[in-house]
Amino acid sequence: MTTAPYELRPLTIPATPDAPDAADFLAMVEVRNEIYREISANDDEAATASQLLPHFQENPDNDKRCWIVLVDGNVVGRVIVDLPAEEDSQVAYWMVELLERVQGRGIGGDVYSVIEATARSAGRSVLQSWAEHPEPPVGAEITRLPAPTGFGEIPLDGPARYYLRQGHTLEQVDRKSVLDLDGSLDTVRSLFADATGHAAGYRVEQWMLPTPEQYRESFAWAKSRMSTDAPAAGLEVDEEKWDVERLARHDARYIDAGQTVLVTAAVHEESGAVVAFTELCSGADPTATTQQMDTLVLREHRGHRLGQLIKCAGILRWREVAPDSTRIITWNAEENRPMLSINEAMGFVPAAYIGAWKKVLD
Repeated sequence: MTTAPYELRPLTIPATPDAPDAADFLAMVEVRNEIYREISANDDEAATASQLLPHFQENPDNDKRCWIVLVDGNVVGRVIVDLPAEEDSQVAYWMVELLERVQGRGIGGDVYSVIEATARSAGRSVLQSWAEHPEPPVGAEITRLPAPTGFGEIPLDGPARYYLRQGHTLEQVDRKSVLDLDGSLDTVRSLFADATGHAAGYRVEQWMLPTPEQYRESFAWAKSRMSTDAPAAGLEVDEEKWDVERLARHDARYIDAGQTVLVTAAVHEESGAVVAFTELCSGADPTATTQQMDTLVLREHRGHRLGQLIKCAGILRWREVAPDSTRIITWNAEENRPMLSINEAMGFVPAAYIGAWKKVLD
């Protein structure tokens, strides 16, 4: 396929959204939001430039390399390669996102060469990427790809064919779920009471970022376990090293972005350590959809309904923190049946499925 004329330009990361050199970044954010709106037909994942900028600025925990795609002088897409800073990491995370009106011209396949070249130059041999695969219209005949885990499947749509052309294989399917808060609170209260009765020896603690000093060390350890205790199927996941300094950098990015983040933790009474946690996050718009980010119960503390305890406690508190946000979205691996069961009991319903793709370079 002939590639239409386009320009791939390194993205300038400004110091602030109103800096003189911020125009490309602002255009990238606008196009990002439009692309996600085209995929999901809603603004659940929309973000402002102020919200995103701290996550693009230089930090010692990862090396994010970004480009914008221009056609006729207009920004129409973006390319990102994210290189974790863990020692001896072989992984490069990547994405190519284009507006619908410029898809099918060969641009996506052409810019993919930058992905592999960047990964190789950084000494990385494993490429991994995620894409949402919306359900086709009811009645449409379409081939489906099952996850090798045996849990979940995606339609063989345009994004799936793109990954296959680039030599990637489907490794895992995640479910994006949505909760209507207005219709679920009575159920959440009942589930919270039930979980409390099974969680002897644990207490719920909640805080807004930054993390309180007494929980920084154990919470940093719990955050590190996201890389080892969450289902990863055939993906390669570096074991992350978190300390109080890395946690402080993490907290600062969200605070600097003007985001509100509520952490709900289960603390082990005997040790005083955080052993389970969940995070709810919103931006500056009080009516915007809330995102549930990391949620984890450490393996050695499972079996006490701590996942149910913290998720319910978090939602009940969040209703006080952000009463005008009426939707929560979250993502879980399809094989993570314990967490999905909790979500389903609370009233979360499937909204879309995400394919996790991987390629090992020669």
